[in-house]
Amino acid sequence: MDPFSQLVLSILSLSFLVFQGMFHSVSPWASSWISSGFQRLSYKQKIEWNSRGDATLVKINVAITTGYLISDLFLILYYWEAIGDKFFVVHHLAALYACYYVLGKGMLPYFANFRLLAEFSTPCVNQRWFFEVLGYPKSSKANLANGVLMAAMFFLVRIVVMPVYYARMYSVFGTQAFYRVSWGGRMAWILSSFCLDIMNLVWMRKIARGCFKVLHTSGRAKVQAAEYRKVQ
Repeated sequence: MDPFSQLVLSILSLSFLVFQGMFHSVSPWASSWISSGFQRLSYKQKIEWNSRGDATLVKINVAITTGYLISDLFLILYYWEAIGDKFFVVHHLAALYACYYVLGKGMLPYFANFRLLAEFSTPCVNQRWFFEVLGYPKSSKANLANGVLMAAMFFLVRIVVMPVYYARMYSVFGTQAFYRVSWGGRMAWILSSFCLDIMNLVWMRKIARGCFKVLHTSGRAKVQAAEYRKVQ
């Protein structure tokens, strides 16, 4: 496929329009139908709810991902007071920097799609936020199950795969194929990978600590409840 061919640009544009349509129309309608609690949310919470609904869909390829990232970055900047987050701006810009070389120069599509494995953890991350704004107790079974699944998925698709990814990266260093990639492409590949994985490690630490804390608190509450029943 030619770099930035008409097909690639069409997919990218369609992806952007689809995600904008989902944010403004599909997500509010579906959320109201699925959960009555959606209507009780504040304006800012509804904005973040709808933006997270977009991210739950699996990113099929780099062109669709690029359209999504541009759409989400636009929403973050436009609704900064509601969903603004510097971490996500850095994350999206680093990813888009790499996507430019994949789509614009036809470079490293294998590694780009390898990175998309990380998105398998996104539905659980978003579901945690949905439970929080709907007022679900952290000790509820649904919240606990999602929290454990979120921690496990995040660890598997973002942390465990790191050695495999960087081993593959190292295996091509110094090869003829490596030097066929432009200097800018190599910098985009290496720097964006390091940037994204540093953020993944920071997020994993927060998720693990939060998951352990909730499970520990829940377990202690169950023990106390059992002891109270014995006394009664």
